[in-house]
Amino acid sequence: MGNSYAGQLKSTRFEEVLHNSIEASLRSNTLVPRPIFSQLYLEAEQQLSSLEGGGRLDNEEEEDEGEGGLEPSSPSNAYQLPPPPEGCCTTDGFCQAGKDLRLVSVSKEPIEVPAGFLLVGAKSPSLPDHLLVCAVDKRFLPDDNGHNALLGFSGNCVGCGKKGFCYFTEFSNHINLKLSTQPKKQKHLKYYLVRNAQGALTKGPLICWKGSEFRSRQNSTNTCSSALFPPLESSGSLTAFPSEPVPGTNPSVPAGAQQPGPASDHPSGTTATGPTVFNGKESPKHPQLAKSSLSALPRPSGLGILPNSGPPKKRHKGWSPESKSTTDGGFPQGGGSKAKHEGTGIPCVPQAGLVGPTSVTFPVVASGEPVSVPDNLLKICKAKPVIFKGHGNFPYLCGNLNDVVISPLLYTCYQNSQSLSRAYEQHGASTMQPISEETQLLLTVYYLVQLAADQVPLMEDLEQIFLRSWRESHLTEIRQYQQAPPQPFPPAPSTAAPVTPVTSAQLPWLAGLAASSCNDSVHVIECTYSLAEGLSEMFRLLVEGKLSKTNYVVIICACRNATIDSCIAVTGKYQARILSESLLSPAEYQREVHYELVTGKVDSLGAFFSSLCPEGDIDILLDKFHQESQGHVSSSFTASSTKKTAMLDASGVPVCTSYHLEPRGVRPFQLAVAQKLLSHVCSIADSSTQNLDLGSFEKVDFLICIPPSEVTYQQTVFHVWHSGVLLELGLEKEPVTRKRAEQHVLKLDTEAQARFKAFLHNSFQNPHTLFVLIHDHAHWDLVSSAVHNIHSQSDPSVGLVDRLVNCREVKEAPNIVTLHVTSFPYALQTQHTLISPYNEIHWPVSYSNGVDLYHENKKYFGLSELIDSTLSGHSLPLLRYDSSFEAMVTALGKRFPRLHSAVIRTFVLVQHYAAAMMAVSGLPQMKNHTSVETLEITQNLLNSPKQCPCGHGLMVLLRVPCSPLAAVAYERLAHVRARLALEEHFEIILGHPSSGITVGKHFVKQLKMWQKIEDAEWRPQTYLELEGLPCILIFSGMDPHGESLPRSLRYCDLRLINSSCLVRTALEQELGLAAYFVSNDTPLEKGPKNEALESDGERLSSTDEDEEVGTEGCFEAGSPSEKRIPVKRERSHSHDSASSSLSSKASGSVLYGESLVPLSGPPQGELARSPPPCGPAEEGRTPGEIQQLRVSQGSTVTSRNSPGLAPQPDSSLRTGRRSLQVPAAPSPQLSSSSAGSSSACAVPAANVLVLQASQCSMAKARRQPPIVFLPKLVYDVLVSTDSSGLPKSASLLPSPSVMWTSSFRPLLSKMMTSTEQSLYYRQWTVPRPSHMDYGNRAEGRVDSFHPRRLLLSGPPQIGKTGAYLQFLSILSRMLIRLTEVDVYDEEEINTSLQEESDWHYLQLTDPWPDLELFQKMPFDYVIHDPKYEDASLICSHHQSIKSEDRGTSRKPEDLYVRRQTARMRLSKYAAYNTYHHCEQCHQYMGFHPHYQLYESALHAFAFSYSMLGEEIQLHFIIPKSKEHHFVFSQPGGQLESMRLPLVTDKSHEQIKSPTFTPTTGRHEHGLFNLYHAMDGANHLHVLVVKEYEMAIYKKYWPNHIMLVLPSIFNSAGVGAAHFLIKELCYHNLELERNRQEELGVKPQDIWPFIVIADDSCVMWNAADVDCAGERSREFSWSERNVSLKYIMQHIEASPNITHYALIGMRKWASKTRGREVQEPFSRCHVHDFIILNVDLTQNVQYNQNRFTCDDVDFNLRVHSAGLLLCRFNRFSVMKKQIAVGGHRSFHITSKVSDSSVAIMPSQYICAPDSKHTFLAAPAQLLLEKFLQYHSHRFFPLSLKNHSHPVLSVDCYLNLGPQISVCYVSSRPHSLNISCSDMTFSGLLLYLCDSFVGANFLKKFHFLKGATLCVICQDRNSLRQTVVRLELEDAWQFRLRDEFQTANAKEDRPLFFLTGRHI
Repeated sequence: MGNSYAGQLKSTRFEEVLHNSIEASLRSNTLVPRPIFSQLYLEAEQQLSSLEGGGRLDNEEEEDEGEGGLEPSSPSNAYQLPPPPEGCCTTDGFCQAGKDLRLVSVSKEPIEVPAGFLLVGAKSPSLPDHLLVCAVDKRFLPDDNGHNALLGFSGNCVGCGKKGFCYFTEFSNHINLKLSTQPKKQKHLKYYLVRNAQGALTKGPLICWKGSEFRSRQNSTNTCSSALFPPLESSGSLTAFPSEPVPGTNPSVPAGAQQPGPASDHPSGTTATGPTVFNGKESPKHPQLAKSSLSALPRPSGLGILPNSGPPKKRHKGWSPESKSTTDGGFPQGGGSKAKHEGTGIPCVPQAGLVGPTSVTFPVVASGEPVSVPDNLLKICKAKPVIFKGHGNFPYLCGNLNDVVISPLLYTCYQNSQSLSRAYEQHGASTMQPISEETQLLLTVYYLVQLAADQVPLMEDLEQIFLRSWRESHLTEIRQYQQAPPQPFPPAPSTAAPVTPVTSAQLPWLAGLAASSCNDSVHVIECTYSLAEGLSEMFRLLVEGKLSKTNYVVIICACRNATIDSCIAVTGKYQARILSESLLSPAEYQREVHYELVTGKVDSLGAFFSSLCPEGDIDILLDKFHQESQGHVSSSFTASSTKKTAMLDASGVPVCTSYHLEPRGVRPFQLAVAQKLLSHVCSIADSSTQNLDLGSFEKVDFLICIPPSEVTYQQTVFHVWHSGVLLELGLEKEPVTRKRAEQHVLKLDTEAQARFKAFLHNSFQNPHTLFVLIHDHAHWDLVSSAVHNIHSQSDPSVGLVDRLVNCREVKEAPNIVTLHVTSFPYALQTQHTLISPYNEIHWPVSYSNGVDLYHENKKYFGLSELIDSTLSGHSLPLLRYDSSFEAMVTALGKRFPRLHSAVIRTFVLVQHYAAAMMAVSGLPQMKNHTSVETLEITQNLLNSPKQCPCGHGLMVLLRVPCSPLAAVAYERLAHVRARLALEEHFEIILGHPSSGITVGKHFVKQLKMWQKIEDAEWRPQTYLELEGLPCILIFSGMDPHGESLPRSLRYCDLRLINSSCLVRTALEQELGLAAYFVSNDTPLEKGPKNEALESDGERLSSTDEDEEVGTEGCFEAGSPSEKRIPVKRERSHSHDSASSSLSSKASGSVLYGESLVPLSGPPQGELARSPPPCGPAEEGRTPGEIQQLRVSQGSTVTSRNSPGLAPQPDSSLRTGRRSLQVPAAPSPQLSSSSAGSSSACAVPAANVLVLQASQCSMAKARRQPPIVFLPKLVYDVLVSTDSSGLPKSASLLPSPSVMWTSSFRPLLSKMMTSTEQSLYYRQWTVPRPSHMDYGNRAEGRVDSFHPRRLLLSGPPQIGKTGAYLQFLSILSRMLIRLTEVDVYDEEEINTSLQEESDWHYLQLTDPWPDLELFQKMPFDYVIHDPKYEDASLICSHHQSIKSEDRGTSRKPEDLYVRRQTARMRLSKYAAYNTYHHCEQCHQYMGFHPHYQLYESALHAFAFSYSMLGEEIQLHFIIPKSKEHHFVFSQPGGQLESMRLPLVTDKSHEQIKSPTFTPTTGRHEHGLFNLYHAMDGANHLHVLVVKEYEMAIYKKYWPNHIMLVLPSIFNSAGVGAAHFLIKELCYHNLELERNRQEELGVKPQDIWPFIVIADDSCVMWNAADVDCAGERSREFSWSERNVSLKYIMQHIEASPNITHYALIGMRKWASKTRGREVQEPFSRCHVHDFIILNVDLTQNVQYNQNRFTCDDVDFNLRVHSAGLLLCRFNRFSVMKKQIAVGGHRSFHITSKVSDSSVAIMPSQYICAPDSKHTFLAAPAQLLLEKFLQYHSHRFFPLSLKNHSHPVLSVDCYLNLGPQISVCYVSSRPHSLNISCSDMTFSGLLLYLCDSFVGANFLKKFHFLKGATLCVICQDRNSLRQTVVRLELEDAWQFRLRDEFQTANAKEDRPLFFLTGRHI
């Protein structure tokens, strides 16, 4: 029942140390003694109990099934009697010689009994009332204890006197037993015969075969079972089974008392689970009681006992691994490897505080006299009892302490189950009492009683029983407190009535009552005063041999102070052995095995094997064979492989079409995972915690840390080398060498520290490189560095991962991101984990609701698919166990009690392989000395190269965890191979983590030829490079370290894995070796895709939707149990494929996919005559099954419909299904019923054998996963399910280095995603003290997570390495992308329409414009900014207007999409958005080191403006850090003005002009961080935002000054912002002039300029011009990035700057021509980034209503006012393309909410008073958009008529690109172009003011039919304007020509009137 890592090193002072240790521990009241006795069981002298019986206490059916014995080939169908010899006697009761053998007849006759023989009575089924007398050699009979019977038989017939029967089968035929089942001596030799006083022979005592009493007891119960438990009418799950015998879970005395009859008669049915129901079907005729009692049930019963579950796996959850170990605070003393440290720790006692080891107490107070352990205990018992401390006090032990093992695990389990989980406490459940000690003990007894003889108790089963019991007794309260429904435990019938608790006085009686039914399997001892009495009594009984049939002794002392003391001793030999072995840590287990090998203890095993072989020692046979075959070395193998006709390539080398190495590429899944990783990294960077500043990194570097496995190292280096990631990251240049790739992979061995230090140094030296530290296989070595510190003398590799990956430097480095990668993340998902649940990335599922999410040509086959294959309805299961192997191991375990079972298992398996090789090589007699499985593996291994022209074969993986044993296996198999002359047929490779691969020269040559490798020095370095090599890979090492295996892997032989290691990680990583990709083009299974195919990724590995039957018993074909009606999805019968008969193969259909294996049995003739038991064991199938009807292409796949094959030449052609029916007859026939084929044929296999076309095993490998062989115990754990429907393995302790927080935890659910599973483990597990996360005690608080740490988990071998390498590539691309920006790159437009003037600014080298020269330059009216490509052309008399079309207009939605951009690298002077975080600008951004946002205050600022007719109230938000820019009436008082510098100020560190940036919708993306652009210079920057966006901008830009526009401008355009900025700044200029005038400053000295900048200006450039001569036009120029500070200071230093009204610069374009920068200054339009003189432009306003083109409109107004606009052509601004916000934030929608119809620009206007749908948009926006797209409706004559433009008075409106406009100003003294010679095609009057009069308009000439458009605010002013301007004189108006914008009245539509010129 144990599972802690116990054990101590043997030493000279061992006895003394042992005694002192126990004494000290027992005297201490804080620490628990470590069970340091566990290794001493090696002294035991157990002897073989019964090899024949397989050592299992099984019922008769199991014996019928032929599971035991060393006769692996015994058939499982009905036993076929050989025909009796001609003429012999066949009468019952007589021998074949006709002599009477019946006891009644011969009892008086004298019978000659040879020495050493005994007379026994045999039972004949046909003569139930008679005994037949036989003489049997007593060596083959058991002693009184059921032990010491030799395997086999030797007997004489007492009738005819015939002697020397060596086989009981032969003897049973001779005495005419006429059996229908396999003859077994245990079954038929029943009684000793003794002579009575009269000398007559009479029936004597029963022969004590082990388990016979058990069987007879069960037989007696068969009759009552059906009456006791009628079958439940259930729909498929077990509904109302209380799992304990008593209905309630606090069994009351009356309830217990009602049960005496059933309990004593029917131990397993009653006391455990009630009737055995298989998914609602009635139980089989003979209930498989001992075996199926719990194993047959799906887990709803809550017990979920594992059939033959063996020891709890060595790091098993409930048995609190090692619980309170060692005295030094939870760490082992002395050396020890990492595994040992992992196991040590504190038990999980949640309420004990878990502060440290010392806080856990264990009551070991001495009570009375010490108990003496008898001296010869081990010799007598042949096993070392394991004593589990239970409740109360435990006495001292003294004397022979070596012969007992003491464990505190049961005590811990009791404690855990009594401490209520916090989950219930927080729901106020403290009123509920925990389960009482009496109930706990009673439930424990019930549990032990129902355990089968081959089962080992599991602590977690007990915990679940306790939890269920507690929940059922508190069901009402729990339902009341729980928000979520509890796990579906069936309510107990007794919960309705109050439950009477068991008292301590009743306890012994109830326990005895429960145990009375089990025929002494559980023995209860009651003590009066203390446990010491009971222990003494137990030792006495053991010594006297009275407990030989007892597996468990329960000792109860219930009379002391009303509390109970208890302990439980495991005395069963099988159980005690497994439990004591499970107490060894992996390191101790290795040392133990090594010790046995070194001291020669295993020699006795070898001698025993030699004696088994009837033909003599195997080695002698081998030598003989070797000598015979020396003469003809070219054996049949070589001959057959050379004579094959094969496809030859041009050079004459044979070609195999099936062999191709997988093309390397990134699969869709890997890309998806890489993108998920990237998005997680981005979310860390985007969070407000500033933990990762992606913007500050320029490149990516990485280091991959892997476990110290040479193969994994080479494999990872290979991946890095060939993935191209080094080139992609710019870390290497072509060609990348392997040496360079090796620098990025770190093997975590003793030399790792130096390289890791170099990595840290590198990261420190390169702060602008992002280093990704990838910790692959991250579940390996989680030992805390504290362990290493405490035991500094220990192995330097202890705690290495923690010392490196978790060191302070890694945690604190801002440029290191740690990525843990693992298939088994459970140990990193605890309450103390460093990884945030938000930083976990799980491999995605492949299917969602039946939709294939990522189309891949390969399908992953992992654990859940393997388990699925065990369900019936599949082909033969891929997951199997070998019962004949298990039986032999069990038998030998009893014969050699001193040897560790790993040693026995290894020797047996190696023996099997050796015998199988001999059998295949021409020694057929050796078939009886191997198992069907091993024979199948060996035959396929040897035959596969023969079927391929190139000799490709399959790989067999033989997993031998223990390195010394692996070496033994390697030597032995290599020796056998050499003697059989098979050295060139297959290779044997010893794979050890610490060493590389060694492959023979012959095979290296083959590999090089197959892989077309020229390099003479090449050697395979990874297992993947062994593709196609026929080999046995002996894979050693305690844990796999991520080694990938080739596609040619066909068999995964895991029969030697440590099956006492019941931990989820350990199990899954062993099975991960078989994980595999199969080609998708040939489906493996028919039918809809199963939910479970989600490849363990987002779902747990589940078995199926329905409840399955949980028994995996080997129901042999022909046994009565198989005659059941098949259930809907029950497991297929022949998982024990070794059930040794061929017909059993038929019952489970042909092997999953192995039907593709071509004939690989003996040659044709031999095949036809080979007897069924040892048939062609290629698959152990009948000849008929092996025949394959081939289709032309020769590719066949098995159908999932068993039995059957579906030949599929390709996915498009499907022929009819062919079903193979294999009758259990000597010559099976193949009946091929082909639905679509023309003929159906029945071919007798004996006559015609259709041989398969040769097919390379590689072709099959692409379509089929490997077949996995497991220990029976592990197999049972995997295929049995618990109540959640998950495999039992999923509910095991997830990792040896963690422990459960409480036994009050729900089970994992089948429907949990990986994320939910992670949260489950994070809630319910804590690390042990030796775990590296142990010190991280923040229990899930966010600040305990490391911000730059991620976890990637995905099933084994699914491609995680490729995914994270791809992640590095896209991360690097993203960083480059982050340092790049898309800027508009468009050539200037309308350059051909440049002013044709003689005036040019010829002073090419002038840094500033010369005012006099500049004033003489004409103004260029033409717009050159490419963003106005769709705007109306502005005409002037200087232009030579071309009348051709300016190009077709673009659709509005294309405007953004089609604008050209260029990707530019950000310079160090760029402006940034909110995503940029670097050290320098943290303070500028307002992010304090402690991330406190800066305080800011809201200040109102009001000024009156006559044109608006009201006072304007603005608000400033001014951070405290920026208050120095403002003047207040007093500190914190009224805001008075914004400080302005003087024109004469000369500061190099200040920008004089305040910068205003109007913005909307770009709080994240606007480029407001000008820190770098200004090169750190002092500057004033104000964001101008709308009122409704104030809060969000303040959140993102806490340290920026905000100017908040009044709420009336919430829906206004950019014109309003510009208007208010300008008016505010002029008002502020006046205030500053007044303020500073008092200080003696002249008004004209105050700086009048402001900057109005777009929020997308990203970088600035300066052009350097090199002029050859002063006047020369020959010059060269270059452009460079400069800071905005440089440009501003240059412009601000211009002489006479105050004479310029507007200053701007060019927009950057990559194709800027020389002549554009040749003239340094232009007088033209300026856009985007303008420097505005608010003083000069006092009387020129922006139009506050405008949405578009307001800058063009303003430029024209400024020019017409006679002011100067200057563009610095040598400066340019780059504008970033920002896809959100800005003018795009205005959406025109209908006011009718349900209208989803798109609104066209033509609908933006309508007739007044019409029923038109009104729109929710400002009237001005509708007007501007309408005119842009539909102005031709108003100005038809103007279309493409550039010589006759539209006259636009006082405003510029965009009428679309096909209409030209001529701008004139009505202001007096304004500059206008001469229009005397121009004729206009239209007149646009927009909101014209009083300056426009009738006389002004009469100066202009219009074409006949020219059109007029008058736009006014309302209809009234429209009429007044018509009258005032006397328009009706020259223009004709019609009533229908009046329009309005499509606004509702409350939205103040604009009205317009159109007319025609008369």
